[in-house]
Amino acid sequence: MLRILIVDDQQLMRDGLRTIVDLEPDMRVVGTAADGAAARELAATLDPDVILMDIQMPVMDGVEATRLILRDDPGVFIVALTTFDDTEQIVRVLAAGARTYLLKDLPSDRLLDTIRSTVRGDVVMQPEIAARLVEAARRDPDAVPDSETDESRLLLELSPREREVLSLMVRGMSNREIASELFLSEGTVKNHISTIYSKMGVSDRTTAVLLAMRGGLQGGNV
Repeated sequence: MLRILIVDDQQLMRDGLRTIVDLEPDMRVVGTAADGAAARELAATLDPDVILMDIQMPVMDGVEATRLILRDDPGVFIVALTTFDDTEQIVRVLAAGARTYLLKDLPSDRLLDTIRSTVRGDVVMQPEIAARLVEAARRDPDAVPDSETDESRLLLELSPREREVLSLMVRGMSNREIASELFLSEGTVKNHISTIYSKMGVSDRTTAVLLAMRGGLQGGNV
C-alpha cells in the first residue's frame, strides 16, 4: 500500500486529489498540507512513500520544501504537481530532487500511473515538460553540443543502442513506450537504462536526461 501525502494550497485541489487517490486499492492518502512548512512536518511524522507537491504556496514553496524533505528523508518520492509550466520552476524543483514534474491538467489515470511508475523508478516527464527542458538546453550556451564537454564525452561512452534509448528518454517516453518503439522487451530496456546510469555516473532518470541534453542529445537524435 503506497502512502501518499498531498501538498497544495487550494482546499479544492487537496480534496479532489484525495478522492482520486483513495479510490485506488494500492494507495492511501495519509495526510494533506496547505504549504511547504506544514508538508515538512507531516512528512517527518507520517512517513509517506510519495508526496504530491504543489510549487507556488505561501509560507514555504514547493521547491524549498522538496529540498528540505529530501535532506531529512532521501528515500521519499516527490512528484511536483502544478498548474505552471515555467521552465525555471521545472529546473529548480528537479534540481531540488523531485522525481518528475507534472501539470495539473493531466488525466487522473495518468497521474496514478505516474505515482506507481515513480516508486518503480520508471519516472517519466510529460512530453511538454521534456520539450521545455530541451528548449532551455538549446538556449543555454553550456548546453551547445561540444565534443570537449564532459557531458558529450559521457555520451560517447554509450553504445548506439544506449544512445537510442536515452534519446527516447529525452522525449519523455516511459520504459513501456521505449520498448514498443524499439521492438524490445521492457526488461531489456531496463537493462539498457541501468547501463546508461552506470556509464553516466547518475542514479535517476531526470539527471540522465538533463546531462544528455547538455551534451547535445535531443529527443530522436542518436
